[in-house]
Amino acid sequence: MTFLDFYNAILNTSVASYEDSPFPVKKSYFKKGEVITKYGQVEDSLYFMNSGIVEMSIKSYMSEKIIDFFFEKEMFCGFTSFLDQQPTDVQILALVDCEMEVIEREVLMQAYNFSLNVNKFARIMTEYGYIRKSNREKDLLTKTAEERYAEMFQTHSQYISNIPVNKIAKYLGIHPESLSRIRKKLHS
Repeated sequence: MTFLDFYNAILNTSVASYEDSPFPVKKSYFKKGEVITKYGQVEDSLYFMNSGIVEMSIKSYMSEKIIDFFFEKEMFCGFTSFLDQQPTDVQILALVDCEMEVIEREVLMQAYNFSLNVNKFARIMTEYGYIRKSNREKDLLTKTAEERYAEMFQTHSQYISNIPVNKIAKYLGIHPESLSRIRKKLHS
């Protein structure tokens, strides 16, 4: 799925080509281990994942924590920085080779001025991001690490083998040894 397909599906429209799109979209490639958004950078782009996996992490006083993973057919960025244009407190890193489509903030902001569809798309994506964040917070407060891992495995099983165990453990907020026990229990 391309960004154009995604855009059309979200808005139930039929923009035929990128030339007809209300804003330009660039294709971009990131190698495994490459930082897409650095700590302290002002986020100037919005990304749509064609293929690959990225992690979003944040530094805590003692360690680095993984906030989320993003997969194919998902949009992401350092959203707070994207909105307020202040340095971001998150880092986005490619876990595998990635192909993305990139929308620059400046052209998106210009498109808001003349396109109701772009405004609607942005509202829907913001709502989706809020719901995703809210669900993650609820899951952290109400579910065990085992339940969260089982859900992750159920919804993203095709990607799990490409994410190092220590990163999944960080995402779940547990030690890698605990994750090994959970995996053994669930897969036996």
